[in-house]
Amino acid sequence: MEARKVNLLNAYERGFIDRFTPKTSHHPPELIINSKEENVLSPMLDALESCDSFIISVAFITEGGIASLKTALYELNKRGVRGRIITSTYLNFNRPKVFKELLKIPNVDVHITRQSGFHAKGYVFKKKKYSIMFIGSSNLTDSALKKNYEYNLKLTSLDNGAVIQHFSEQFDELWEASEPLTTTWINDYEKIYKESKHDEKVLKILETKQPYHFNNLDPKEITPNLMQVEALDSLKNLRLMGETKGLVISATGTGKTYLSAFDVKSMNPDRVLFIAHREQILNKSLNDYRNLIGGDPADYGIYAGARRDADAKYMFATIQTFSKDNHLKQFASDAFDYIIIDEAHRSSANSYEKIIKYFEPKFLLGMTATPERTDDNEIFGLFDFNIAYEIRLQQALEAEILSPFHYFGVTDYIVDGETISDTSSLKDLLDEERIQHIIDKLHYYSHAGEHVRGLMFVSNREEAHQLSELLNQRGYKTKSLTGLNTQQQREDAVELLEANKLDYLITVDIFNEGVDIPSINQVVMLRQTESSIIFVQQLGRGLRKHEDKEFLTVIDFIGNYKNNYLIPVALTGDKSYNKDRLRKDVIDGTVITGESTINFERIAQDRIFNSISKATLDSLANLRRMYSYTKNKLGKIPTLVDLHKDQEAMNPMLVLNKYDHYVTFLGKLKEETEPLTNGQDRILTFLSQEIVDGKRVTEILLLKELLKGPVNIADFQKDMYQKRYFMNDSTMTSIIRMFTLEFYTQQKRTKYVYPLIEVNGDLVSLTQEFRSSLNDDYFKAQVEDVIALGLLQSEEYDQTIQLTLHEKYSRTDVCRLLNWEKDETSTIYGYKNKHNTTPIFVKYHKSDDIDESVRYDDRFLDSHIFQWYTRKGTNLESKINREIIGDYKNKDTVIHLFVKRDDDEGVYHYYMGDVDIDLGSAKNTMIGLQDDQHKVAKMNFILRHPVDYNMFRFIDGNNTIR
Repeated sequence: MEARKVNLLNAYERGFIDRFTPKTSHHPPELIINSKEENVLSPMLDALESCDSFIISVAFITEGGIASLKTALYELNKRGVRGRIITSTYLNFNRPKVFKELLKIPNVDVHITRQSGFHAKGYVFKKKKYSIMFIGSSNLTDSALKKNYEYNLKLTSLDNGAVIQHFSEQFDELWEASEPLTTTWINDYEKIYKESKHDEKVLKILETKQPYHFNNLDPKEITPNLMQVEALDSLKNLRLMGETKGLVISATGTGKTYLSAFDVKSMNPDRVLFIAHREQILNKSLNDYRNLIGGDPADYGIYAGARRDADAKYMFATIQTFSKDNHLKQFASDAFDYIIIDEAHRSSANSYEKIIKYFEPKFLLGMTATPERTDDNEIFGLFDFNIAYEIRLQQALEAEILSPFHYFGVTDYIVDGETISDTSSLKDLLDEERIQHIIDKLHYYSHAGEHVRGLMFVSNREEAHQLSELLNQRGYKTKSLTGLNTQQQREDAVELLEANKLDYLITVDIFNEGVDIPSINQVVMLRQTESSIIFVQQLGRGLRKHEDKEFLTVIDFIGNYKNNYLIPVALTGDKSYNKDRLRKDVIDGTVITGESTINFERIAQDRIFNSISKATLDSLANLRRMYSYTKNKLGKIPTLVDLHKDQEAMNPMLVLNKYDHYVTFLGKLKEETEPLTNGQDRILTFLSQEIVDGKRVTEILLLKELLKGPVNIADFQKDMYQKRYFMNDSTMTSIIRMFTLEFYTQQKRTKYVYPLIEVNGDLVSLTQEFRSSLNDDYFKAQVEDVIALGLLQSEEYDQTIQLTLHEKYSRTDVCRLLNWEKDETSTIYGYKNKHNTTPIFVKYHKSDDIDESVRYDDRFLDSHIFQWYTRKGTNLESKINREIIGDYKNKDTVIHLFVKRDDDEGVYHYYMGDVDIDLGSAKNTMIGLQDDQHKVAKMNFILRHPVDYNMFRFIDGNNTIR
């Protein structure tokens, strides 16, 4: 029986008959729901991006649902792949704009059915020999694909399957009876839609619609959002503890100004001072306060520009005016009971610090979305290190405080193989063909709602002015704004945008912060990302909720910029600077929470991969900057665990991968440390280099117990087994050999010098050198910090087995974790058969300069078959290969496959699981140039765990996995 059919039968046996069946299976039937751990969109994108054609029959579609698929459809169009969609006008749910968006997609044909009660929800993605089907409750809406509670069954069928045949027949029958989507049809439907006075309640019943926040509601109707409730409780608790200062870190658009107003109302101070850096912010803040708190309008005043409302109960002042001595000294130091510093990340500037030190309020509140400064000035100390509340972009999206967004990383203009880069001239930036390229992308990726209200960010003033002129010549209504424009000119331009008299405002950086335009529905980035902070600030301009938009569209034109790696940092909030995690963030477009998605065109994605690979993320300058942020935040030298636990801090493994141990790094920063003896230095180096990654938790737990005293080996093994950690006699022996240094090469034994443990009969204990070193409190604290970090790191791995699927391992790791007596890295040569285990290491993309004789075509043939070549000069008759195949036939070995993308991965390979040999595929062949041929053997491995599609995309760099 054909292997694919056998696998499918096994899959259905596991899915519908016996979930405990030991049979190897691929493409199992799955029930897919939306939760924190999974969503419908991710596997659907996997199936769509790798299909040869598709058919979708779905009743309801939203603009956000289409946006979630647009990049995948764009890439399919480049491959010549087409699809068909049948939808309807059932209940007049689908808005006319939805049909206009569908008509923009060149490789999708759409028909409209008038079938009574049409409520279908079926998706079929066809490949060469089989199809993947999603049947369930999800409409083609962003809510249904990522957020709503849905039931969807994912099924795989060969082409002759009865169900898939029946679906296809029904689809074709309905297709023939339906009407094709055309511009004329849309115009007619638009009239019907308007005349029907479409009831928004239908939309709210069928799809959960995001609530939005008005800024001018009756005070009785204004209530705190989730973030504000939690922050208000925290501020109250701070004051109960006697604190007089607090800092709130809150993503743009989450309602910081209203938060401060709620707290002021609760505290009911006699006088309030609100400090900001722009008069525009003061006017808006004053209105918000008055709306919420109420009272006599005369209680509210401005102290800026020509106004001097010095007696106001609620005074709103600009820092530029109020920090001047002739204004500041008019007020007693205790004149205000409550002071608010808006955009508090500026407070370390002299003018802000001057005001903070002058006044003695009962409470000082700082508010910021970006406490991370590009310089090393610290703001946390000014607020006594009291972080009252912290909510970042991801958390705010999850709490539905912000508008969801669809980010599109698109390929910037390419001509003659060259693309826009750091060195491009203004002439290149404004090239006629690039302008048309920009317009094409704006049209395709579009925006929510009927009218675009967009912000474009460019690299310099001249580009802003000329781009505006060029777009205006092509029918757009745009205006450029720079720092040279007056405040009134800026406000007038914003009013025109909100009144739909302008399509775009084009600027460099004046809208990075302090500007509130909730109706913005498109942000366009036409400059390189030089700072993740600025990226988030510019993104945040469109994240405020508004009744006229369901989501924000972000279009980022990605050229050959060296800082492209900052894009995933900014989008996901992942400040660990872990290259592996950044790559995965780029691949997995659904990694961000809620209805939002991250999408990259293929070439743009490759540019980010290249940037990540080339970036020196562990430079001392980078590490110093990230370290300083956490130190300033905590008000002390952070521990490794402090760095790990702070989501905004760097990954401490960056430090330990570069320096022997943390104390060495602190010394580089000229921090105050205590001297270590040579023995302490070597022991700390061993722990920081060999166990801290947490790949085998049992060795860390043994060390933790040994710090307390001698450990009985048998009792420890039993304890680990009962806790369901992987443990047997071989593992225990391996752990002991690691700590005695017997496992390591002579080079490493020379480096580490001192064994950490000794064995006496049934007991294992620390060596005298190690025990005596622990009398030093500073050294002991460092050891305990490494152990604590190792335990936290171990949570990233499945500790019930030796190796965790899709995690990264070096050859040394594998030798250790497979319980080999010695580190045999230097003699593995791609693979080795030992102790009933055969680890095989493959570099997927060979270097261009590699010898043709070893440029093997090792690759995935599909999601569960990997084509592999033996090493040069060996074939099926060679001893090593005969042993592997013979042991496999006799079930005397387990073959483990490890794959790395290229040399940029260093010594680490991704674990693809244990594999079976397709014995029928094994054969001898020759490789190399015609006049320099070498014998090899070739065979296929069958993966017991099909390669995750995102992993495949990263390793292979191709969208056509079968």
